[in-house]
Amino acid sequence: MADNLLQIDDLTLHYGGSQILNGVSLAANIGEVVCVMGTNGVGKTSLLKALSGTHAHSGGGYQFDGETIAKASAHGLAQNGVAYVPQGREIFPFLTVKENLETGFACLPRSDHKIPDEIFDLFPILKDFLARRGGDLSGGQQQQLAIARALITRPKLLLLDEPTEGIQPNIIKQIGDVIRHLRGQGEMCIILVEQFFDFAYDLGDRFVVMDRGTVKLTGTAQTIAKDALRDAVSV
Repeated sequence: MADNLLQIDDLTLHYGGSQILNGVSLAANIGEVVCVMGTNGVGKTSLLKALSGTHAHSGGGYQFDGETIAKASAHGLAQNGVAYVPQGREIFPFLTVKENLETGFACLPRSDHKIPDEIFDLFPILKDFLARRGGDLSGGQQQQLAIARALITRPKLLLLDEPTEGIQPNIIKQIGDVIRHLRGQGEMCIILVEQFFDFAYDLGDRFVVMDRGTVKLTGTAQTIAKDALRDAVSV
């Protein structure tokens, strides 16, 4: 497999007559965390929706794992290795934890319809709560469940939208540890949309700062000073 997993060039996206993304370009490689940053309303979530197929992009080039993506469905992209954890988690509140995890089987062959032990190594609390309804979990536990459900699909590209939002500090730390572990395995790329600056900065290999649907700054921790990145994000 080529290291360059994702390449997007001049990506655009519209909601009706409103253009939300205007020529976004970025690359993402296996084994790295790419942090997409910026204030509210600049297009970060829309970018993840375009990459996940939950909202079709309007134009520009999008290549994933060597294939050009035109109008692929969310289900089709999931089958090919794209997993999306949306803002707000969107777990099924009336299903048990086990049943929520099993919804990840939908894009897998029947032979892979099992929950890997690694899921419970990463999120031990879920093993204790398998019979508990998703809606009865705390916000942090629901976030762990949402990430675990995404990992069930064995993704090559993991899209995380604001995973620390409304989460208690101990679980934020655990989620950070999980992201580091996944990166260290060298089997996937993680695109992280995050407004908690220090969390993102500590995890990021590459940073993309957006403003009004465009990329205004991009680089690595080695090429962008921390204060300069913080200033760019806050403007």
